Amino acid sequence: MTATDAGLAEEGSQRHDLTVAKIAKLAGVSPPTVSRVINGQAGVALGTRQRVEAVLREHGYRRRDTSSSIAIVELVFHALESMWALEIIRGVEQVARECELAVVLTEMQGRLTPGKAWTEQVLARRPSGVIAVFSELTVQQQSQLATRSIPLVVIDPTGEPLHHTPSVGATNWSGGMTATRHLLELGHRRIGMLSGPTQWPCCRARLDGYRAAMDAAGVPVDPDLVRVSTLYVEGGLRDGTELLRLPDPPTAIFTANDLQAFGVYEAARRSGVRIPDDLSVVGFDDLSFTQWAGPPMTTVRQPLVQMGATAARMIATLAADEELEQHRVELATELIVRESTAPPPHR
Repeated sequence: MTATDAGLAEEGSQRHDLTVAKIAKLAGVSPPTVSRVINGQAGVALGTRQRVEAVLREHGYRRRDTSSSIAIVELVFHALESMWALEIIRGVEQVARECELAVVLTEMQGRLTPGKAWTEQVLARRPSGVIAVFSELTVQQQSQLATRSIPLVVIDPTGEPLHHTPSVGATNWSGGMTATRHLLELGHRRIGMLSGPTQWPCCRARLDGYRAAMDAAGVPVDPDLVRVSTLYVEGGLRDGTELLRLPDPPTAIFTANDLQAFGVYEAARRSGVRIPDDLSVVGFDDLSFTQWAGPPMTTVRQPLVQMGATAARMIATLAADEELEQHRVELATELIVRESTAPPPHR
């Protein structure tokens, strides 16, 4: 009997003696193929792997690896290029310390979906759970984690998560509406919006919140004032410059994140436009540098530390085989008014 077979037989005492051989028979494959699927090894066709995983799920197979004394949580980022990621890491670390978990950090260098090598490494490590931040795991990857009883929680999903995938986000629509309403109440009507990629739910929600506030105020949205940009300083600089060069430029710009807003600051500086005398700017996130910007930036505070901590607590709950109170958590955003917004100039 193989080690895998022995492990299954031991657990199978309460599951009608479920063994590798029986799984293989039910799935119509060979026992070595079942062993490769269970151990996360390569060399199994996708259709075959899915068939074996379906049998394992159907029969309630759950396996924990007790060979390691260190419990870990995998934290996966598409990129680590801003303080935004650091804030989430802080939240995860806080809970990890309380739960005596080590944190393994993976950066995918801008890719949204982890590669095959990452998947095999995670299945070999068998962590207590995986937190994917602004990332997309394929259906196959999610299935592999589920088969190995490795919980997955997504922070700011880049697509619509599968209905059974727990996720954490913020009230992005409300944040976008609150920011735009603030500018409207100051008297602005020519309000520009720099969105992030609209295929991402968090960016689309912020843009929709902007549109909703404009519509509620009876102010038409000028299509020339809305740009889909990148979520970096360079995007804010490029698209902010284009907005300021329009024959009738905006008197205010709301951006999808603080980095874009910082780029708009630089665009204004290069164009000889004063903030907030000539142009009001509102960011989104409330990263620590915003209070030291010149002038201090009005922004929508996203509870990034709390989002990381919430995801980590969800992982701890799932790893203990307990039910979550809710599978989708949205934490409240808050408008932080500083000195980058003022009534529009008289023209």
